Amino acid sequence: MDTLDSLSSQPDRRLSSPATQRNREPIFNILAQHLPESGRVLEIASGSGEHALYFAQRLPRLTWQPSDPSPRAVASVAAWRESGPDNLEAPLRLDVTQRPWAVSPFDALVCINMLHIAPWEASEALLAEAGERLPQGGVLFLYGPYRRGGQHTAPSNAAFDEDLKQRDARWGIRDLEAVTALAETYGLELDRVYEMPANNLSLILRRA
Repeated sequence: MDTLDSLSSQPDRRLSSPATQRNREPIFNILAQHLPESGRVLEIASGSGEHALYFAQRLPRLTWQPSDPSPRAVASVAAWRESGPDNLEAPLRLDVTQRPWAVSPFDALVCINMLHIAPWEASEALLAEAGERLPQGGVLFLYGPYRRGGQHTAPSNAAFDEDLKQRDARWGIRDLEAVTALAETYGLELDRVYEMPANNLSLILRRA
């Protein structure tokens, strides 16, 4: 997730992220393999809403529920939704740390670029809700940069991590092993790890 102050704005409240344009197709290719054929997908930290629009268009048998804690992001998602398909629902204002989540049941969870631009408590809350509320075998998809074995996977990630921590000491690139270990305590098993462009990873976690 790009922080909102890094996104360009359209005249009608639509925010736009160049990173979304670059990564949406590689992410879609993973989602298409692992999301259920039908059902309801809750997207956490939808940001500009461009991912929600793109995935709802490409996955018409799924109902796509975007959400974000920021009023500015929610307004952007709503603006993009005006040109979207019927399976794209109105965005929810949702802070993951405010549990239990006031949302309808869902069959899968998608969270793109949030864990490193949020305090660790947000990761804990996300994994806890996923472990409690996903159906058996349900997918939690996570995308973003991670450290592996305590090391950054590229110099650019190390520099990005330092920049994040300077902006907010609670932020930072997470250790893959710490995330998966915490997930296991909530009944989530790591199914697959995919290496993605720009030194990112896609994680497929399933409720055991």
